[in-house]
Amino acid sequence: MSQETTPRPPAHPSDNGGSPVGALRRFVRPREPLEQCELCSAAIPSDPNHRHLLDTGNRQIVCVCDACALTIGGEHASGRRYRVIPQRVHTLPDFQMTDAIWDGVLIPVGMAFFFFNSAEGKMMAYYPSPAGATESLLSPDSWGTIIEANPTLAAMEPDVEALLINRVRGAHAYYRVPIDECYRLVGLVRMYWHGLSGGTEVWEEIGKFFAELTRRAESNGRASHA
Repeated sequence: MSQETTPRPPAHPSDNGGSPVGALRRFVRPREPLEQCELCSAAIPSDPNHRHLLDTGNRQIVCVCDACALTIGGEHASGRRYRVIPQRVHTLPDFQMTDAIWDGVLIPVGMAFFFFNSAEGKMMAYYPSPAGATESLLSPDSWGTIIEANPTLAAMEPDVEALLINRVRGAHAYYRVPIDECYRLVGLVRMYWHGLSGGTEVWEEIGKFFAELTRRAESNGRASHA
């Protein structure tokens, strides 16, 4: 991955504790079989089986029990500081993106994610790098071209859903995903990347990650038609 940039997660440049990357690093490390809800301390299953909330004040991802997800992160929660991160994954097989459109986004690597940041009032673009989630400046015209070709993206939930693009090594895969999945990918790259090219292990992990997303999306599709 070339082009040096200053790594900057959505709200905090550091990923020590308070950022999404810091919170989700646990996804790629061995942990105890049970965890605790970060709001009420109730026991919850290990990731990825429990719910997450997004703290919209600092964009921290919080692991919670089902009760807290419904009451604190619910649609009618007072102040809406916390928002429930959805769990469904969608593949976008009809997604329209030419090489010219992709080149116009100015992402220096083959993976990126895009989401609407309510605090900033605009679409944001990031890509995973060995240094963490790195912002790529996204012009309104570039995003306008993408959404004009793919109007279904207008249904993405602000802050908690993202367009995730994989064009690595000839792939052309597009997903609408919960925002925590994007930071799980960032965590994988940070943990497994070695040397200039990343090494075999990181690309194996990236391949497994996208294969899992595809399986989840297919499972969602079967459930919706059951």
